Formats: sequence, C-alpha cells, structure tokens
Amino acid sequence: MSTTDNQTIQPTKKGSFLQENNKSLLFIAGAVVVLVLIYLWYQGVYLKGRAEEAASKMYKAEQYVGVDSLSNKAVKGDAGFPGFEQIAKEYDNTKSANLANLYLGGIYLRKGEFKQAVESLSKYSATGSPVADPLALGLLGDAYSELKDYKQAATYYKKAADKASKFTSPMFLKKLGLVNENLKDFKGALDAYTKVKTQYPESAEAQLIDAYIARAQEQVK
Repeated sequence: MSTTDNQTIQPTKKGSFLQENNKSLLFIAGAVVVLVLIYLWYQGVYLKGRAEEAASKMYKAEQYVGVDSLSNKAVKGDAGFPGFEQIAKEYDNTKSANLANLYLGGIYLRKGEFKQAVESLSKYSATGSPVADPLALGLLGDAYSELKDYKQAATYYKKAADKASKFTSPMFLKKLGLVNENLKDFKGALDAYTKVKTQYPESAEAQLIDAYIARAQEQVK
C-alpha cells in the first residue's frame, strides 16, 4: 500500500469524534440547557403559581369541613368554589392537593366509603409534619381495619405509632393491639398493649389497658 493511500485513510481512522459530530453535540448541549430552563421555570414559576392558586381556592372547602365534615360541599365544591376532589386532581404536585387528599381520606372514612378513603390517603405524601403524617398513616390503618384487611391495618398503625406524639401514639398502639388480636398474633398484641402501659402511663388508653394485657397474656400462654 502506498504512502499516499495511507495518508488518505488516516484522517478517517484518526479523525476526531468531536470534530465529526460537532453539530450533533451542540444540538444536544442546547437541548439540555433548554430542559434545565424549563425545569427551573416549572419549579419556580408554574408550580409556585399553581400552589398559590390552589391555596386561595381551597379555603372554602376547609370551611365546609368545619361546619359539617360529611357535607358533599367539601368534597364536590359549591357556588363556584372547588371541593377537595377537584383541588386534588387539578393541582397535583402542590401542598394544597396533598392536604386535600388527607381531608378526603378522613371524610370518606367517616362516610363509610373505605376503599375511596384508602385511595385518597395513599396519595398523601409525607411532609415531615408531626401531626399530619402520623394522622394519615393512622387513618389508613382505620380504613384497612374497616375493610377487614388486618395485616395492612397493623402495618399502618405501627408506622403511625412510631411517628406520632405522646398524645396520639398510645391510641395507635391500642389499635395495633386490637388488629393483632384479629390476626391471632397475641404476642404482638401483648407487646403493643404493654408499650401503652409502660411508655404512656399518663394516657387515657393506659387507664384501662390492664384488661387488654390480661386478655392477650391468656392467649400467649
């Protein structure tokens, strides 16, 4: 093979990838910049605007809950104001929509619509709130208890008890004990009841917990 032939072939074999694909790479880089800008706008402008709009519209539904938590007005809306269902659906990814799902779960639970309660409460995302987060878990436990899915109920009552304050944790522990009894897990029930007695002796639940402890102990033996 001649030197001339080698020189003809070498640029192709040793040619820079960056030089050969310069236009493609510039296009990719430009696309990435555009995506970043879109994301920043989405987070800083679009979501913020929607969050403020949702919050300004939800106050009426919250008022209806205060007057009558079983009122369909809180769920469906009234007189041009959206209810929790619409807020949760149209303003997803906002704090108001998240809170609306928690409200809906509680309302559905009180109305006896347990499957809908599970559906709404499952959409709630933890926010770090020491009140709302364990409440959502506890309500899920209640909904699953009513559906007689005691295994799921136990899972959520335990999570709620672990996250809750000293004021509500004993309540969730007692409920955990009850569903464990339904599951024939009497040792688990005894553990839950004993925690109420030893860790929360001043709670209302602790005042009558000895009877539950005795009942569970009989089954463990």
